Amino acid sequence: MRIGVSLPVRELEDDLGAIKDFAQTAEALGYTHLRVPDQVLWQGNKHLHEPMMLLAWVAAVTQSIELVPSVMVRETALSAKQVWEPGWLPTHFWHLHEAKPVLFAKQVAELYRLSGGRVRIEVGVGASADEYRAMGHDFGSRGRLCDEQLELLKCRGTGEEAMNFQGRWEWVESASLNPLPEQRPIPVWIGGRAVPSPAFVRRIGAHADGWFVLCSPEDFPAVKAGIDQAARAAGRQPGSIGTEAGVAVVGLRQAEWRDRVSSWRGVGLTHLCLRTLGGGLDASAHLATLKQAAEEVPGGLVA
Repeated sequence: MRIGVSLPVRELEDDLGAIKDFAQTAEALGYTHLRVPDQVLWQGNKHLHEPMMLLAWVAAVTQSIELVPSVMVRETALSAKQVWEPGWLPTHFWHLHEAKPVLFAKQVAELYRLSGGRVRIEVGVGASADEYRAMGHDFGSRGRLCDEQLELLKCRGTGEEAMNFQGRWEWVESASLNPLPEQRPIPVWIGGRAVPSPAFVRRIGAHADGWFVLCSPEDFPAVKAGIDQAARAAGRQPGSIGTEAGVAVVGLRQAEWRDRVSSWRGVGLTHLCLRTLGGGLDASAHLATLKQAAEEVPGGLVA
C-alpha cells in the first residue's frame, strides 16, 4: 500500500516557505504522493490555492514525490504518469469562455513534463450547484458531461497523429497537442460519494485507472465488488483499477488513526492518504505531526 499525505494548504495559506518545507519533508520521509484539493467556488470557501499552479511550483522544489491534484471540479484528466489527487472535471472545461477539455489536457501534459512524469489525475462531477451556475453550466447534466469528457481525454494526437472527437458538448477536429507526456493516456482516477450511485460505479468500471474511496473499510468489499463487475462488463481487468482512501491523523478521530490504517491495509487498498489538516495546527506542528505519523504508521511507509 502506497502511503501519501495531503498538503494542508487551507491552514498553511500563503506561507510558501511552510508549503515548501512540508512537501520536501514528506518526500524525504518516504511518503509516496502529495495531494492538493481543488475548489473554485463554494459558500464560505476557505483559503485554497489553484492546484495545477501550486503543483507546478511544488514540482520545482521536489524530485520524486507523486503530485496529485485532488478531485477536480473543473475538468477531467487527460494523460500523464502519476502525480495528482481528486478533482471535479466538468466545470473547469467551461470556465475560460467554454474552453475545451484540451486546455486542461495541455495543463496536465505540461505539469507532467515539468515534474518529470510525477502526475496522477483525480476527477469527479462535484456536488455544488452554485459552482456550476457560476461556471455557466447545467448542474443536472454533470454526469453525462463528465462521461463525454473522459472519452475525449482518451483521444490524443501529436505531430501527424491528430485528434478527432464529436460529442454532444465537446468536439475536436484534426487537432493535436505538442508536447505530450511520454505515458499516454495519463492515469485518471475518479472521486465520488461514500455510497456510490450506479452511474458512478459504471463510470469507474468503464473509464478509471483508480477511485477515491469514501466508504468505510467494512463497506469497501461490497462497493468494490460492484465496480469490479462494471469493469468486466466494460471489457477491463478489475485488478488494473487502484483504490485510495484518506485517514486524518489529527482531530476528532486522532486516537484511532493507526487502527484505521491497519483496517485499510487489511482490505487490500492500493493507496492511502494521511491528513494533518483539521486540528488547527501551525506550520511547525504540521511538520512535527507529519514526522510522527511516518514513524508510527502501522507497517511503515512503503514506496
